[in-house]
Amino acid sequence: MSQKNETPALIISLLITAGLLGGGFWWFMQRSGMKFDTSSPVSLQTASLQDRISAGECILLPSESSNPEFNSLKQAGINAIAAAQYPEAVRMFESAMQKYKNAPETLIYLNNARIGQRNAHTIAVAVPIKTDLAGSAEILRGVAQAQNDINRAGGINGVALKVAISNDDNDPETAKQLANAFIQDSNILGVVGHYASDVSLAAGSVYNSGQLVSISPTSSTVKLSGLGKYVFRTVPSDYVAARALVEYTAKTLQQKTVAVFFNSQSAYSQSLKSEFFTAISLVGGQVSDEFDLSGSDFSAARAVDQARKSGAKAFMLAANTGTLDQALQVVQVNQKGRALLGGDDIYTPKTLEVGGQQAEGMIVAVPWHIESNPRSPFVVGSRQLWGADVNWRSAIAYDAAQAFIAALQQNPTRQGVQQALATANFSATGASQTVRFLPSGDRIAGIQLVKVVPGTRSGTGFDFMPVDRN
Repeated sequence: MSQKNETPALIISLLITAGLLGGGFWWFMQRSGMKFDTSSPVSLQTASLQDRISAGECILLPSESSNPEFNSLKQAGINAIAAAQYPEAVRMFESAMQKYKNAPETLIYLNNARIGQRNAHTIAVAVPIKTDLAGSAEILRGVAQAQNDINRAGGINGVALKVAISNDDNDPETAKQLANAFIQDSNILGVVGHYASDVSLAAGSVYNSGQLVSISPTSSTVKLSGLGKYVFRTVPSDYVAARALVEYTAKTLQQKTVAVFFNSQSAYSQSLKSEFFTAISLVGGQVSDEFDLSGSDFSAARAVDQARKSGAKAFMLAANTGTLDQALQVVQVNQKGRALLGGDDIYTPKTLEVGGQQAEGMIVAVPWHIESNPRSPFVVGSRQLWGADVNWRSAIAYDAAQAFIAALQQNPTRQGVQQALATANFSATGASQTVRFLPSGDRIAGIQLVKVVPGTRSGTGFDFMPVDRN
């Protein structure tokens, strides 16, 4: 198709995108039970550092449910914790959870209230509430489930696990300030976080200098490997994801000429692009073109037209959250003309809602999928706990919390946690795979490829489902 003919198609696709984004956002928020609440006690625009950290004294996550009874009970629990009235806080939070159970912040605060003023081992979790509310809730579900499981089982050698939630807004400077605050608080024994690769890289040097372990469940850039002995992650690096995608492209799709779409301003996106470039070269293939999705002059129509003329037989979408909309424009303009591949940031309800039929057949690399082992203890437990399915971010955040729990069982000090995680025989029970680390801080784990197929699980008419690679 010529560029002239593609321009009207792009205009139509953009109009469709605008309509679908509204519907897709409404669908997702209804499904997750969350709504934005401008009356939240924390103003995300002007929040001080103190207002960004809470073990139950204030609400960080905007209202988790549209149920007014739930919100009233949750706020009453918050007020009770702030007044150190822990039995009352427990009563209020338990009542709130009876009204709506898919509320990870509330469950964390409930478990903290149950601890009260008793001795506890404390970890923090850093999430990007302002920039990715859904992703923040997903990570909190994983941490909340791990905390709930261990405390119901009697704690870590009899000592309960307390969790402090923090909001870094996915901002590197804010993350560094939070990292310093965690280091200065001697009660904090480790941090689950951060979210974006750029943010984890920025905060990592602070954690190393302050000798406090951080375990990221979502930062996959290869630059994080070997950053320091206090920086770990439970998500596989882009090295692993890129090679899995290239193997599928070369062997299953039998294509070796690929155009790559990426964000030059994202450490994650650049890392995945670079690793894909290396991997495709090793199998005798090539990247025919590179397109910067963040460029002010980026045009999906022009890029797709150029890629086709250059002989690209597949498009690799190494988009991050901030450039997902541009990547979905590529999906629509492509009109199934070329095979589509994607990194884990493509794994969102928006991709299914907006991409629709044009995304069908797309292959995405993720660390975990619920249908890979639907009868596993983690999956069964998560469905009972939340009354809904969780995604890979929840599972890998659960793994990060499980790693801390296993390390704290060996030695509940900051140095003890680092030494335990760094030993060659360390292991923790994860959502699907055992959690073990390389000396670089990288997790020893594989990647699950999923494909967009027609289905009913997501409510969009399409689902991500595991690809059998055997």
